[in-house]
Amino acid sequence: MLIIACGALAHEITALRRANGWDALDVRCLPAELHNRPEKIPGAVRELIRASRAHYRTIFCAYGDCGTGGLLDQVLREEGVERIPGAHCYEFFATAPVFAALAEAEPGTFYLTDFLLRHFERLVIQGLGLDRHPQLFGTYFGNYRRLIYLAQAPGVQSVERARAIAARMGLEFESRVTGYGSLGATLIAAVKRSDSGRAKAAPDEAVAWHR
Repeated sequence: MLIIACGALAHEITALRRANGWDALDVRCLPAELHNRPEKIPGAVRELIRASRAHYRTIFCAYGDCGTGGLLDQVLREEGVERIPGAHCYEFFATAPVFAALAEAEPGTFYLTDFLLRHFERLVIQGLGLDRHPQLFGTYFGNYRRLIYLAQAPGVQSVERARAIAARMGLEFESRVTGYGSLGATLIAAVKRSDSGRAKAAPDEAVAWHR
């Protein structure tokens, strides 16, 4: 089985792979920087699916919609590949009901995950050109009111680093430990389906080999 994943999920998926002993599962990640150009995600995913299909019985996509406006789902339907339900990683880390409640309570919320916390300077500050044009802070974030750190496996200084980012952006701060949310359950179910399909196919393969 192959999981095609967003690079922002590499750490979490690798941890789940090790914890569950998924030795027959491979993970290939696309650059997290694609989130700054979401229109490129569907094509990149399609290219990797087609390059990998001959080598795997099952391919699963570890992406939300991620700002593609349904275009990623269109690609996956055409290629016959499933993905994690949800709009983005914030939703499946927090779980859909919790994220919906957070978004309803304050639509102007900026979300951090462990990955985004580690790479905030590169992906947000440098990625959006704020290191060169700090006056754009207001353009990008003027409508935000709070920052919520959705922590998967926070380190000792993680909360304080997230709090410092909120202060830098002039936002109220809140943190929640989510763990892997629905990511773990979704991947476990996908691996079980793949294993089940392999078990059903095994007798036919054995007959073909015998012949």
